[in-house]
Amino acid sequence: MNSMKIGVVGCGYWGAKHIRSLLELGVCDVVACDSDASTLANARRAYPGIATAGSLQELLEADVAGVIVATPISSHFDVARQCLISGKDVLVEKPLTMNLDQAEALVEIAERRRAVLMVGHTFLYHPAVEAVLNLITSGKLGDIFHVDTARLNLGLFQPDTNVLWDLAPHDLSILLYLLGDGPVSISARGGAHVDPRVHDNVYIDLVFPGSTTAHVHVSWLEPRKIRRVTVIGAHRIVVYDDVSPIDKVWVYDKGIAIESEPADPDRHHLSYRHGDTTILHTAPDEPLQVEQRHFVQCIKERQRPKTDGFAGLQIVQLLDCAQQSLDAGGDRVDVGELVVPPDPHLGSGLEQIVALRLARAAHAASRENLRRGAEGKQT
Repeated sequence: MNSMKIGVVGCGYWGAKHIRSLLELGVCDVVACDSDASTLANARRAYPGIATAGSLQELLEADVAGVIVATPISSHFDVARQCLISGKDVLVEKPLTMNLDQAEALVEIAERRRAVLMVGHTFLYHPAVEAVLNLITSGKLGDIFHVDTARLNLGLFQPDTNVLWDLAPHDLSILLYLLGDGPVSISARGGAHVDPRVHDNVYIDLVFPGSTTAHVHVSWLEPRKIRRVTVIGAHRIVVYDDVSPIDKVWVYDKGIAIESEPADPDRHHLSYRHGDTTILHTAPDEPLQVEQRHFVQCIKERQRPKTDGFAGLQIVQLLDCAQQSLDAGGDRVDVGELVVPPDPHLGSGLEQIVALRLARAAHAASRENLRRGAEGKQT
């Protein structure tokens, strides 16, 4: 028996993966929790002898140190809030919440209670993503021109969200991690084809400081499973293909440049470089287990997670801007200042929440003034 218990709330598709991974990791005891009796029975059949709880209250009384929230997105706030108030450390699956107010509230509760609040941006624990980051920071790719991502598959349709909030958190978190900065503006367009109330195919365009741009495509309508990130640099191009069973990171020594002193100054003379293609071999570590191990470590050592509540709040900020653009038919939305993650110590980030709220209020007032001015001109 281990000295620490971790509860998993929600034993469906992703919660079952958490249970399996935690048991294989072997660093804690697991308590599975689900209000649906048949789902909980499936967990008992799959893992005989596992401790279970039929309600969140029963789980919170089971002496668990931490809780992993793998319930539908619309319930993240209520479940995580109850866990934090009960004195538990919490890992919430992405996205943190369905709106900014809820995300801010969870982060504030965690900061005041000096609790660990972690968000399941699982791909930031992937050795392949770390390899791509190392290529960027080493300068081997040169200046980054553009990043293109695609996260496509057939389903799974979610009852309480659209494809933007379901799939885009992965790619947005990867973009922030790789580029080390937030976007200046964001625009999104897409379609609701199967259910007219739910967007199932969305394209997101982002402009970052300098000249870097990014494009994110997420869809529930693609017959193939595609998980691809392409980073185009001035010197090299790297492709991270997560669907590839072995070779996930490919580096292409290819590019295009304009001659510095063309013979005819009125015409562009382009030079094309076709060099070698290199495969980077990365560790076979399962990202979910790396993430879970980090969560347990943060609980034990009382440290701020790599993907803490502020990281989750940043992604909710971007999703909120993208949803605004989507609702407006693709209009560009200025992102403004993303919340700044605080220092590594728990409970030191309340001033960031206050600053974000003030900035949001000022931004809303500015937009209202512009709206009133436009209405005044029309009259």
